Amino acid sequence: MRTLIVLRHAKAVHTPGLADPERPLTECGERDARRVGETFAALGLRPDLVVCSPAVRTRQTAELALPGEPIEFERDIYEAYADELLSLIRGTDPQVRTLLLVGHNPGVHELIMGLTTRLGDPGFPPGAFAVIESDEEWAELDTGRVVTRWSPKDH
Repeated sequence: MRTLIVLRHAKAVHTPGLADPERPLTECGERDARRVGETFAALGLRPDLVVCSPAVRTRQTAELALPGEPIEFERDIYEAYADELLSLIRGTDPQVRTLLLVGHNPGVHELIMGLTTRLGDPGFPPGAFAVIESDEEWAELDTGRVVTRWSPKDH
Protein backbone atom coordinates (compact mmCIF):
# COMPACT_ATOMS: atom_id res chain seq x y z
CA MET A 1 0.00 0.00 0.00
CA ARG A 2 1.26 3.46 -0.96
CA THR A 3 -0.11 6.72 0.43
CA LEU A 4 0.20 9.93 -1.56
CA ILE A 5 -0.68 13.18 0.17
CA VAL A 6 -1.17 16.06 -2.25
CA LEU A 7 -1.13 19.49 -0.61
CA ARG A 8 -1.79 22.79 -2.34
CA HIS A 9 0.07 25.71 -0.78
CA ALA A 10 -1.97 27.89 1.58
CA LYS A 11 -3.26 31.36 0.68
CA ALA A 12 -0.56 33.69 -0.62
CA VAL A 13 -0.35 37.46 -1.07
CA HIS A 14 -0.91 39.15 -4.40
CA THR A 15 1.51 42.06 -4.47
CA PRO A 16 1.99 44.02 -7.70
CA GLY A 17 5.57 43.81 -8.88
CA LEU A 18 6.47 40.81 -6.72
CA ALA A 19 7.64 37.85 -8.81
CA ASP A 20 5.25 34.90 -8.56
CA PRO A 21 7.77 32.47 -6.99
CA GLU A 22 8.50 35.06 -4.26
CA ARG A 23 4.91 35.44 -3.03
CA PRO A 24 4.68 34.63 0.71
CA LEU A 25 1.69 33.36 2.64
CA THR A 26 -0.87 35.72 4.09
CA GLU A 27 -1.53 35.61 7.84
CA CYS A 28 -4.58 33.48 7.08
CA GLY A 29 -2.40 31.21 4.93
CA GLU A 30 0.08 30.79 7.77
CA ARG A 31 -2.75 29.82 10.14
CA ASP A 32 -4.15 27.37 7.60
CA ALA A 33 -0.73 25.77 7.04
CA ARG A 34 -0.42 25.17 10.79
CA ARG A 35 -3.94 23.69 10.78
CA VAL A 36 -2.85 21.32 8.01
CA GLY A 37 -0.09 20.07 10.30
CA GLU A 38 -2.52 19.67 13.19
CA THR A 39 -4.86 17.71 10.91
CA PHE A 40 -2.01 15.49 9.69
CA ALA A 41 -1.18 14.70 13.33
CA ALA A 42 -4.83 14.02 14.21
CA LEU A 43 -5.10 11.64 11.25
CA GLY A 44 -1.80 9.94 12.03
CA LEU A 45 -0.27 11.06 8.72
CA ARG A 46 3.50 11.15 8.81
CA PRO A 47 5.20 11.27 5.42
CA ASP A 48 8.40 9.34 4.81
CA LEU A 49 9.33 11.91 2.18
CA VAL A 50 8.23 15.49 1.55
CA VAL A 51 8.84 16.97 -1.90
CA CYS A 52 7.97 20.60 -2.38
CA SER A 53 8.08 23.33 -4.98
CA PRO A 54 10.78 25.89 -4.13
CA ALA A 55 8.35 28.83 -4.36
CA VAL A 56 8.18 30.82 -1.11
CA ARG A 57 4.49 30.03 -0.50
CA THR A 58 4.95 26.26 -0.86
CA ARG A 59 8.10 26.27 1.27
CA GLN A 60 6.29 28.18 4.01
CA THR A 61 3.29 25.86 3.83
CA ALA A 62 5.43 22.74 4.18
CA GLU A 63 7.60 24.22 6.94
CA LEU A 64 4.60 25.43 8.98
CA ALA A 65 2.68 22.18 8.50
CA LEU A 66 5.66 19.96 9.37
CA PRO A 67 8.09 22.03 11.47
CA GLY A 68 11.50 20.47 11.76
CA GLU A 69 10.83 17.75 9.18
CA PRO A 70 13.25 17.36 6.26
CA ILE A 71 11.89 18.70 2.99
CA GLU A 72 13.27 18.10 -0.50
CA PHE A 73 12.74 21.05 -2.81
CA GLU A 74 12.08 20.06 -6.40
CA ARG A 75 12.20 22.84 -8.99
CA ASP A 76 10.13 20.80 -11.46
CA ILE A 77 7.04 20.98 -9.22
CA TYR A 78 6.67 24.73 -9.83
CA GLU A 79 4.23 25.26 -12.74
CA ALA A 80 4.10 21.49 -13.41
CA TYR A 81 1.21 19.86 -15.21
CA ALA A 82 -0.40 16.76 -13.75
CA ASP A 83 1.52 14.38 -16.04
CA GLU A 84 4.83 15.98 -15.00
CA LEU A 85 3.90 15.60 -11.32
CA LEU A 86 2.97 11.97 -11.91
CA SER A 87 6.34 11.34 -13.58
CA LEU A 88 8.08 12.84 -10.57
CA ILE A 89 6.02 10.64 -8.21
CA ARG A 90 6.81 7.54 -10.27
CA GLY A 91 10.50 8.18 -9.63
CA THR A 92 10.03 7.91 -5.86
CA ASP A 93 12.20 5.38 -4.03
CA PRO A 94 10.21 2.15 -3.50
CA GLN A 95 11.14 2.24 0.22
CA VAL A 96 8.92 5.33 0.65
CA ARG A 97 5.46 4.30 1.81
CA THR A 98 3.95 7.77 2.38
CA LEU A 99 4.84 10.66 0.09
CA LEU A 100 3.76 14.28 0.57
CA LEU A 101 3.85 16.48 -2.52
CA VAL A 102 3.41 20.24 -1.92
CA GLY A 103 2.61 22.18 -5.06
CA HIS A 104 0.40 24.49 -7.04
CA ASN A 105 -2.87 24.51 -8.93
CA PRO A 106 -3.90 23.61 -11.51
CA GLY A 107 -1.34 20.78 -11.54
CA VAL A 108 -2.05 19.31 -8.10
CA HIS A 109 -5.81 19.38 -8.60
CA GLU A 110 -5.54 17.78 -12.03
CA LEU A 111 -3.21 15.14 -10.58
CA ILE A 112 -5.81 14.17 -7.98
CA MET A 113 -8.56 14.11 -10.58
CA GLY A 114 -6.49 11.98 -12.95
CA LEU A 115 -5.48 9.43 -10.34
CA THR A 116 -8.93 9.09 -8.84
CA THR A 117 -11.26 9.90 -11.77
CA ARG A 118 -13.47 11.95 -9.46
CA LEU A 119 -16.38 13.61 -11.20
CA GLY A 120 -18.21 16.61 -9.85
CA ASP A 121 -15.16 17.60 -7.84
CA PRO A 122 -15.61 20.75 -5.69
CA GLY A 123 -12.17 22.14 -6.52
CA PHE A 124 -8.94 22.39 -4.59
CA PRO A 125 -8.58 25.72 -2.76
CA PRO A 126 -5.39 27.03 -1.14
CA GLY A 127 -4.37 24.92 1.85
CA ALA A 128 -6.40 21.88 0.74
CA PHE A 129 -4.99 18.38 0.74
CA ALA A 130 -6.08 14.96 -0.45
CA VAL A 131 -4.85 11.60 0.81
CA ILE A 132 -4.77 8.99 -1.92
CA GLU A 133 -4.07 5.30 -1.32
CA SER A 134 -2.99 2.87 -4.00
CA ASP A 135 -1.92 -0.76 -4.13
CA GLU A 136 0.42 0.09 -7.01
CA GLU A 137 4.15 0.70 -6.68
CA TRP A 138 5.26 4.30 -7.25
CA ALA A 139 6.86 3.39 -10.58
CA GLU A 140 3.52 2.08 -11.91
CA LEU A 141 1.18 4.49 -10.13
CA ASP A 142 -1.85 5.06 -12.32
CA THR A 143 -4.90 4.96 -10.04
CA GLY A 144 -5.81 5.46 -6.43
CA ARG A 145 -8.68 6.19 -4.10
CA VAL A 146 -9.21 9.31 -2.03
CA VAL A 147 -9.45 8.30 1.62
CA THR A 148 -9.39 11.81 3.06
CA ARG A 149 -9.89 15.24 1.65
CA TRP A 150 -9.48 18.40 3.73
CA SER A 151 -9.88 22.09 3.01
CA PRO A 152 -9.52 25.04 5.38
CA LYS A 153 -12.74 26.41 3.91
CA ASP A 154 -14.63 23.37 5.20
CA HIS A 155 -13.10 23.22 8.69
